Amino acid sequence: MTEIAPTSSPKRPSPLVVLELLKPLTWFPPMWAFGCGIVSSGQSPAGRWPTVLAGVVLVGPLVCATSQAVNDWFDRHVDAINEPDRPIPSGRIPGRWGLVIAWIWTALSLAVASQLGLWACGATVFGLVLAWAYSAPPVRLKQNGWIGNSAVGLCYEGLPWLTAAAIMTNGAPDQRIVLAALLYSIGAHGIMTLNDFKSIDGDRMMHVASLPAQLGTHRAALLACVTMTSAQAIVIALLLLWGQPVHAAIVIALLCGQFALMRRLLQSPRERAPWYNSTGVSLYVLGMLVTAFALGRITA
Repeated sequence: MTEIAPTSSPKRPSPLVVLELLKPLTWFPPMWAFGCGIVSSGQSPAGRWPTVLAGVVLVGPLVCATSQAVNDWFDRHVDAINEPDRPIPSGRIPGRWGLVIAWIWTALSLAVASQLGLWACGATVFGLVLAWAYSAPPVRLKQNGWIGNSAVGLCYEGLPWLTAAAIMTNGAPDQRIVLAALLYSIGAHGIMTLNDFKSIDGDRMMHVASLPAQLGTHRAALLACVTMTSAQAIVIALLLLWGQPVHAAIVIALLCGQFALMRRLLQSPRERAPWYNSTGVSLYVLGMLVTAFALGRITA
């Protein structure tokens, strides 16, 4: 096994290294989903901007960042193989500071959530439990790509969406909002599968059953494409059923764009998975926003 940096050094990590550990680029999906939840509620954020801002900070720089710290701590041996320059295996975050940061961010998340009402607090507790269960033993949901990717998809897309809708309406979200949020969470299972391509070597060596490690690159990529497509196809059908043909047509156009990109992805899945995550996934999340606007028209 590749050795990771010694963990006995007493020095503290610098703020910039801590920020690197918390991975700001990963905060975008839940923050975007939270925005979709606001739009889908049909309620104006006017006069509620402090609450909206606190919610955005909660789902991104706090809860999502917590999940990144937890994951990097418990994946430090795998990262020593796949990405040895990351903060923990490189020794730039020494000792048990990675775990300490994860606990501090968990506490901060709960503190902010407690100020946003019962629904936000409950959703945050649920999301944090999933974040720790995903990476930490003995549960370690990521050991199985089918279960682990479902948990991440729900936390990245569905949970922030429903949290925002509940905050804006001060109650349980409309059933149509719940259905759309869950469908996009299911589709996000495919996005998470593509994200696992970067760690396939370490996963195989450390017996982490990610879907690329289980199924091979081509079958995993094909599964990801089918999952994303199926979820969006059902959303399109629902938009038509709910009397929103214009929004359905826009989502169809975005899906057609994804088809063209998927074809290129499947020609060389391992090499092009990162490329698809920055192109095809962008069209996917635009479809989320279009769907949110349609729901906002219905629920207003």
